[in-house]
Amino acid sequence: MSRETIKNLVDMIPEKDIDTIYKVLIRFIPEDDPLPDELEAIREAKADTSPTVPHNSINWD
Repeated sequence: MSRETIKNLVDMIPEKDIDTIYKVLIRFIPEDDPLPDELEAIREAKADTSPTVPHNSINWD
């Protein structure tokens, strides 16, 4: 299948379904590799074992 065929198929998608198709297609586009500071932030987040507060324990008023 060629890119042109895929483009033609996309043109046939009803307007109401464009957002759904976009969400599917975007997953096939490779992402950039994370930068060193981003990797460090991810490591810190994974290592964080701080206690959490249950939703119902918060006074929302």
